[in-house]
Amino acid sequence: MNCHLATSFMPRLEYIVENLDETNHRDFRLWLTSMPSPSFPISTLQNSVKMTLEPPSGLKQNCLSTYEAMDIKDFEECTKPEPYKRLLFGFCFFHAIVQDRRKFGPIGWNKAYDFTKEDLDCCRRQLKYFVEQYEQIPYKVLNILGASINYGGRVTDSIDVRLINTIL
Repeated sequence: MNCHLATSFMPRLEYIVENLDETNHRDFRLWLTSMPSPSFPISTLQNSVKMTLEPPSGLKQNCLSTYEAMDIKDFEECTKPEPYKRLLFGFCFFHAIVQDRRKFGPIGWNKAYDFTKEDLDCCRRQLKYFVEQYEQIPYKVLNILGASINYGGRVTDSIDVRLINTIL
């Protein structure tokens, strides 16, 4: 359950969690996910085991974790593996850069943006399609898709738009 999206349910959730006792099955686990939210019940938070998922620190670690999360078939299914692998590395490095800039606050980006793994996955699928479909790699199209649409779709500051286009 994405608790930050169900704020009206939070009082009911708090009641449910407070009434859990030994009569419940011993293997029962309640998994909740949430972005930071003021509506999340404090008592539920205090009585829970908490886990956080944060992007890796540094460009190298970010790129390594991105590659570790990929399946080997992602590389082998492309009919033109050499240009695909090279350009995929470019998108992975770009992804690491835009995520890493967030830690610098307003020096990194004028506004806070949540760039996600799904942005990179979308770029990866589009990259495979364009590499396989065209004789010449359409670099301009890939740049526009990556910087202006997939990642840039959430960038609202005009200076940040220039920056993300320049980075890619």
